[in-house]
Amino acid sequence: MNENESARQTQSQAMSFKTMDGSERNISDYNGQVVLVVNVASKCGLTPQYEGLEKVYRKFHDRGLEILGFPCNDFLAQEPGSNEEIMSFCQTQYNVSFPLMAKVKVRGKDKHPLYAELIRAQPSAQKEPGSSLEAKLQEIGQKKEAASDILWNFEKFLIDRKGQVVARFNPDVAPDSDLIRSKIEALL
Repeated sequence: MNENESARQTQSQAMSFKTMDGSERNISDYNGQVVLVVNVASKCGLTPQYEGLEKVYRKFHDRGLEILGFPCNDFLAQEPGSNEEIMSFCQTQYNVSFPLMAKVKVRGKDKHPLYAELIRAQPSAQKEPGSSLEAKLQEIGQKKEAASDILWNFEKFLIDRKGQVVARFNPDVAPDSDLIRSKIEALL
C-alpha cells in the first residue's frame, strides 16, 4: 500500500459512524446521492425543523436525496436522551423516516471526525438575510470558540453526488426554504 492509499484508507475510516441500531456506516456509502447532514436535537427551539426535513426527504428521496440526522447534545444539553429515546421521539412526534445516526459530538476537541471534515470543507455557513441567531445565542452566553465551529443544533451540510461538501447552512435556515431546496434541486 503506497502513502496515498494509506491516507485515503485512514480518511475513509475517520468518516465512519454508527447508525441508531449500531451498524457501522461511512459517508462514502452515500456516494452517488445528494446528502444533507444535520445535527439534530429533541429539546431545542429549532426541533420543529424535523417536520421540514421530513418534507424535503419525502419530496426528493426518490430522486437521490438522503438526509442523515446526527443527534447531538453539545448545546445546552438539548439532546439528553438515549438513541432509543431519540428514535421514538422522532418517529412519534414528527414521523421521521430519514436515517438517524447514533449521537455524536460536533464541537470541541472530541468532535466526530466526520464533522471535523465537514467543517474543514465548508468553514462558514450561509445565512438567511437578517438572521440574528448568532447574536441571540451570544446574549445567553453561547458563542463559538472558532469562527468555523457549528453554531447550534440543526446546522446543515450539503454534499453532492461525488462526495464533495458544496454548501453549509446556518441552523435557522429552514430545511424546506427556497435557499436549501434550490441547491438540492440543482444537484439532483
